[in-house]
Amino acid sequence: MAHEALKLLGGRSTPLYAQLAEILRQRIERGNFAPGETLPSIEELMLEFAVARVTVRQAIARLAEDGLVSPQRGRGTIVTRMIELQRPLRVETTLAALVDMYRNDSPELLNISEDSAAPTILPSEGELAPRYLHMRRVHSRDGRRYCVISIYLDRRVFAQAPARFRREVVLPVLFSLPGIKVARAKQTLTIGTSDQEVADLIGQPAGSPVALVRRVLAAPDGTVVYLAEVTYRGDFICLEMDLQP
Repeated sequence: MAHEALKLLGGRSTPLYAQLAEILRQRIERGNFAPGETLPSIEELMLEFAVARVTVRQAIARLAEDGLVSPQRGRGTIVTRMIELQRPLRVETTLAALVDMYRNDSPELLNISEDSAAPTILPSEGELAPRYLHMRRVHSRDGRRYCVISIYLDRRVFAQAPARFRREVVLPVLFSLPGIKVARAKQTLTIGTSDQEVADLIGQPAGSPVALVRRVLAAPDGTVVYLAEVTYRGDFICLEMDLQP
């Protein structure tokens, strides 16, 4: 039974209840269950996903903790609200829009660590600078932590405004400096699950869905002046793109 359920839910190492909670979360988000409607019964979910009763109860408990559902004796599990409003952060697809987002709505910062370390750079991304400053921090909005970000900044750039880089969001500071030119910028986004450390930092259970963003900025000579590896809470992210006809 457990083997079949794990296969059904993707064969991942993430706990079954976390996987089931995410499936139900997505169904609520898509509007399969509107506020006021009832989720399938525990027995129906057990049958659909071939999991034990305790797994279903744990999944529902996770959704209840997030305020999405309310288990009620004699009535079942009631959907209490939709999820769309939980995604206040757009994934920008242009560099200018990305910088403006941080400039116009600066998040609160919690600096975790600072040291000297060189990033791993792919040949297609550019060349290493002589030295980097590595900063690791957590961003919050309205008191809610939404991402953990690891930033590698060319030491020569950092030296131009060290106090500002330490207390402000890096990208707006970077583009406010005279003489800084970015010839190439690339950003990739993949979907994954949070490990225990990141989950604790952004207030999620381990194994929750996250968006993983790698952002690389290179100077005209090909030197990578900025590299960021960001882990966003999945329920904060909205990726919207205009498709060319």
